[in-house]
Amino acid sequence: MNLKQIKLSALLLVLSLSAVAAETNSLQLAPAAAGPFLAGWDSLTNYDFPEWFRDAKFGIWACWTPQCEAEHGDWYARRMYVQGEADYTNHLERWGHPSKLGYKDILPLWKGEHFEPAKLWKFYQANGAKYFMAEAVHSDNFDVWNSKYQPWNSVNIGPHKDIIGAWSAAARQLGLRFGVSVHNGGWSWRWYEPAQGADTNGPLAGAPYDGKLTKADGKGKWWDGLDPQDLYCQNHAPGAPPSVAYCENFCRRTQQLWDDYRPDMIYFDEGHVPMHYLHVSDSYGLNLYAHFYNSSLAWHGTNEAVITAKLLNPKERKALVYDIERGKAAGILPEPWQTDTCIGNWHYDRALFEKHKYKTAAQIIPMLCDIVSKNGNLMLSVPVRADGTIDAEEQKIVADIGAWLRVNGEAIYATRPWKIYGEGPSTQSQEKGQFDGQKDVGSKPFTAEDIRFTQSKDGRSLYAIALGVPSGPMKIKSVAGEKISQVTLFGSPENIAWESDPEGLVIQPVKNWPSGVAVSFSMKLK
Repeated sequence: MNLKQIKLSALLLVLSLSAVAAETNSLQLAPAAAGPFLAGWDSLTNYDFPEWFRDAKFGIWACWTPQCEAEHGDWYARRMYVQGEADYTNHLERWGHPSKLGYKDILPLWKGEHFEPAKLWKFYQANGAKYFMAEAVHSDNFDVWNSKYQPWNSVNIGPHKDIIGAWSAAARQLGLRFGVSVHNGGWSWRWYEPAQGADTNGPLAGAPYDGKLTKADGKGKWWDGLDPQDLYCQNHAPGAPPSVAYCENFCRRTQQLWDDYRPDMIYFDEGHVPMHYLHVSDSYGLNLYAHFYNSSLAWHGTNEAVITAKLLNPKERKALVYDIERGKAAGILPEPWQTDTCIGNWHYDRALFEKHKYKTAAQIIPMLCDIVSKNGNLMLSVPVRADGTIDAEEQKIVADIGAWLRVNGEAIYATRPWKIYGEGPSTQSQEKGQFDGQKDVGSKPFTAEDIRFTQSKDGRSLYAIALGVPSGPMKIKSVAGEKISQVTLFGSPENIAWESDPEGLVIQPVKNWPSGVAVSFSMKLK
C-alpha cells in the first residue's frame, strides 16, 4: 500500500467513525425508569452499596452457554474459525469444516439434558455461597433467556428452555441473591470477525466460513427463517465501528433481561460502561445504569442493585462495584469490590478435569480470606458441563470450601476490614494480575506467618486468619497495644493459651488444628 492509499484509508476510517458518532448522538435511547438517578457519573456516585452484597463475601458463578457443548474451554465460538487453533482442529475432527458447519450449527446440539438448577443451588448454598450468578449471554451473542430482541436464544434453539428463568426461580426459592452476567456488548461485533474468513491453506483453502451468511441462505435449512447476522453481526468490514442498530439491540436486550428477571446484580465484562471496548458513546451504558438503580428502588423501596465493571477510576468506583478479573486488590479499598475468577477455564474444559488442573480448595480458601480482608468479595466460577452438571472434582472442591466456611464463617461473612488487612511475607509481594491488581493465586504459597484481619460490624470482635497452619507458637504483631480479653480458635474445643506482650499477641499451638489449610482466631476487644 502506497502513502496515498494509506492516507485515503485513514480518511475513510475517520469519516466512518464520525458518521457513527453522529448517529449515536441522534439515537433515541429507551427511557430509564423514573427516579433520582440520572444517566451521568455525578448522579450515579450517589449510590449506596447494598448491605446484602457487603455481607455476602462469597458467590458462585456458572458460565453455561452453547460453547460448553464442545467442552473445550473458552472462546470456542471465535477460535473454531482460526485455522491452527486447537478449537479449530477439534471442530474439524468432531463436526466438520466451519465453511460447512459453523457455530450456529452447534446451537441445536446443546440440550442441557441434566440441567437441574435447584439441585446445584442447594449444593452451593449448603457449601457457603450467599449469592449466585449465571451467564446470560457471552460474546457468542446467544441469549440463554426468553429474549424478545434476539431470536437466537435458548427458548427457540437447543434446550428449548428459559435458562435464566430457571436459574432465577431456583435462587429465589432458596433465598439466594441472584445475578446475571452480560458479555456481548463490546465484544460480539469484533469477536466473530474470524468467521468472515477462510482457510489459508489445505484442501478447503479459500472456502468462506459461514460468518457472512444471510437469512436468504437458510431456505430449506434447519435455520430457515433465522438471520445468521442476528447472531454473528458480521455484515461489516473487519475493524469497522459498530452500527447504531447493533448498539440499540444490545441496550434493548439488556434492559429486557433486567426488567423481566429482576436480578439483584448485573456483571458487565467491560471497562467502565458497556461497549466501552467499541469506543461508542457512554450514553448507552449510563442510561442502563440509571435504569437499573431507579427500577431497583421502585421494586424494593431501597436500591438493592449491584452493577460490576472493570478498570474503574476512583470516581466510578463510587457508582459501581469495581471488579478485578482473575486478580485482587493490593490493599484495602475504600469501597466494596469483587474478584471474579475461575477454578479452571470459564467455559467447561474436559481436559482440565481429566488432567487435574483445577485450582484446589487449599488455594481458593486463602485467596478468599485475603480478598475479604481488603473489603472484597469472591465470585468463583465453577464451570458447567454440556449436560448441565458439574464433575466430581468440582463437587469436591466446592464441598471442601464449604467445610472450611462452616467452621470459620464468622471471620468471613458480614465482616468489615480492620485498620490493616494483614501481616507477613505476602504483604510485601506484588505479583501483577492477568488483567488488573494482584494475581489471584500467587506463585508462592501462603504460610502461617501470613495473617489476614477482619472485624465484626460492631468492632467488638477482631478476627485473625493464619493462611497456613502454625507448626509452633504464633505471634500476631499487628495487634500490639490492643486490649484483648479473650482468644478463641474456631473449630477447636481446646482452651487456647495466649498472652500479650509489647510486640503483639503470642498464641501457643494446640494438639489438633481444626484445618489443614487456614485457621481462624476470634479476639474479643475490651
